[in-house]
Amino acid sequence: MQEGSLDAPIRHPLAWRDADFLDEAKLDEELRRVFDICHGCRRCFNLCDSFPKLFDLIDESESMELDTVDSADFAPVVDACTLCDMCFMTKCPYVPPHEFNLDFPHLMLRYRAVQNAKGEVPIAAKQLTETDRNGKAAGFAAPIANWASKRGNMLTRPILESTCGVHRDAALPAFHTNDYVTRAKAEVPAVNVKAPGFGRAAIIYATCFVNYNNPAIGTAARQVLAHNGVDTEVVYPSCCGMPQLEQGDIARVAETAKKVAAELRPWVDEGRAVIALTPSCALMLKFEWPLIVPEDENVKALSAAARDIDEYIVDIAKTEGLAGGLSALDGGVTLHMACHSRAQNFGQKSAEMLRAIPDIDITVIERCSGHGGSWGIMKENFETAIKVGKPAARQAAKAANAYVASGCPLAADHILQGMERIDGEGPVVTRADHPVEILARAYGF
Repeated sequence: MQEGSLDAPIRHPLAWRDADFLDEAKLDEELRRVFDICHGCRRCFNLCDSFPKLFDLIDESESMELDTVDSADFAPVVDACTLCDMCFMTKCPYVPPHEFNLDFPHLMLRYRAVQNAKGEVPIAAKQLTETDRNGKAAGFAAPIANWASKRGNMLTRPILESTCGVHRDAALPAFHTNDYVTRAKAEVPAVNVKAPGFGRAAIIYATCFVNYNNPAIGTAARQVLAHNGVDTEVVYPSCCGMPQLEQGDIARVAETAKKVAAELRPWVDEGRAVIALTPSCALMLKFEWPLIVPEDENVKALSAAARDIDEYIVDIAKTEGLAGGLSALDGGVTLHMACHSRAQNFGQKSAEMLRAIPDIDITVIERCSGHGGSWGIMKENFETAIKVGKPAARQAAKAANAYVASGCPLAADHILQGMERIDGEGPVVTRADHPVEILARAYGF
């Protein structure tokens, strides 16, 4: 037996169809095994709120050990996990191939799968995960929906808080009458035949967030790719299922994976890369789907073809070279490395990409924003989310750059909210960008 491991993490397929997966007694046994190891290590104390909750629970028990902690008290530990994967990827010395075989995020997911099977997931929380339905519905009345969800609207936000549990001060994404897929059909940029990367072809997986909430990211990405010689088509069969995964509805994620992978297979067989515009969705396509339906050949093929947008642009830069035309920006960039970018284990691709901009001044932040998907907007979590994200917000405020960017748009907006609470002087940043929007701006788009 070795005390920790320096080997690269290996993740096993999720055994969600096994009979023991939803067995509550066996789940409790595994929770206690893992929590006892975490208690003895505590290396992950500063990653999120799950671990402080767990360690406080143990320290405040009668024996100050796990044996006097009631299993009913485990729920807050599970609820605080945002499935960011940072403990698995960056901190835990006991992940596979170590014999302790710890996978804390997937254990929290198993707990939620049991909750989902027992019907214990609140109806309001489930409705918030219906991103396709909600996006389409809000798009029909986008001005009204955006007015109703705007921070400071004391007529509607208290109602949203009481009915859906969304904190009245949490920043919520806007909706658009014309989604990105619709815009992409009408706005096809000319491919630059003189670019070093000319001849490449890819499809852009729009993602639910870009499609319904921030089409500008998609427009910027496609302009940059076209300028660099990449022929693209924009597709969006459906959401990747990350919102349902957060609630433990693994069976639904499996169906989504099989459906989307089958629809995208013809493009994959043509040799096209599949580019995801947000890191959470790239993570799902690359890693989570193959762990949930490892037997599906379409999912395997899609996983091999999937690329994060920043990762793909860096590959162009390294392989053929980027097309010319980049100009210096009128200020520095504070770049937050999103957790789901880091979990893809490909390095700081957003930073690599932005360093192609002449005379760029970049401040890189590798701390959790605190947002965690839909977790950080909920009434019971919002203040904790701000607290968890405070180190990142403090670093951003101290950098005092003109731009704040993150591959995760929700994380970037949450950092802006955290910066509002930081005392001190500095430029007032009123909007956050995706890194590819920064690159597009440097190209003059």
